[in-house]
Amino acid sequence: MTRVSVIIPTYNRAATLPHAIDSALAQTIDDLEVVVVDDGSTDDTESVLAAYEDQRVRPVVHEANQGANVARNTGLEHARGEYVAFLDSDDEWHPEKLERQLAALEERSSDWVGVYCDTGYDLSGADGRLRSTAASVLARLDDEPTREGNDELVGEILADNVQPGAGSTLLVRTAVAREAGGFDEDLDRFQDPEFCLRVLEHGKLAYVDEELVVREETGSPPADVVATASERYLSAYESEVERFEEQGYEIRSSHALVLAKQYFAEGRFLRGLWHLRAASVSARTYPGVCWVAGTGVRRRPIPIVVVLVLLLVTATLGRRALTR
Repeated sequence: MTRVSVIIPTYNRAATLPHAIDSALAQTIDDLEVVVVDDGSTDDTESVLAAYEDQRVRPVVHEANQGANVARNTGLEHARGEYVAFLDSDDEWHPEKLERQLAALEERSSDWVGVYCDTGYDLSGADGRLRSTAASVLARLDDEPTREGNDELVGEILADNVQPGAGSTLLVRTAVAREAGGFDEDLDRFQDPEFCLRVLEHGKLAYVDEELVVREETGSPPADVVATASERYLSAYESEVERFEEQGYEIRSSHALVLAKQYFAEGRFLRGLWHLRAASVSARTYPGVCWVAGTGVRRRPIPIVVVLVLLLVTATLGRRALTR
């Protein structure tokens, strides 16, 4: 049996797809296959895949576009490996990614069914470096979350304190991924943590404290779509949300922050402020709130009085966060 099946869903990303495939083929373990699911692309994806002579690359083609989650599940159906690892077609892996993750699992009992790692973003230019530095410094002010385990990890994931991005970081036993039901094909957002929560019903997740994935910042669904997905996601785990909020986890307020940032980025400030009033803003998230607010101002210029109110509110919340 193949050791690892790498599943890459792709749709009209002929420009970035080779980087993802090459980073998978460059892994320091040889016993792998790369299942690329072309989800009905209309660009040069077919030519890109045809250029690979490496027998480890196995294309699977959807005649029509069905969405990333369906493509991931198609890849899961075709996987021959003992483990599966998902990789988005605009992301890349460091060469040691799979080796480090397999080593982390091999020293543990069979209760541990998967492992994830940290990610870094390709933030080029002065703005990117500034954002990265600010986030790194302010993140140290936050309490360190629980990053491994089973039930103790559920609250951290629901509160968005831990983000085991299944789309590019997770390595999990193939049998467990199938028993968990794969990715929710109806979710347009939060599909990664939702999948990890179902994986945790079958065992524990380990963590490799290294940035072994380089991610590209890509667009997200419209804010209204994210709001619908958030409501559906939290409703599906209502009992867990109640239980962990009683233990002090800020789950609904964390989702309110996500929605506030989405609306700010679209320049819909009144809607963003409505969600921000119920949001949990910490030192770690304050720079992001200000950044997306600036993005929204540039995208949809609005009366200066509203901008001043927005800056006043975010600055006030930021001061409260820094004094916690």
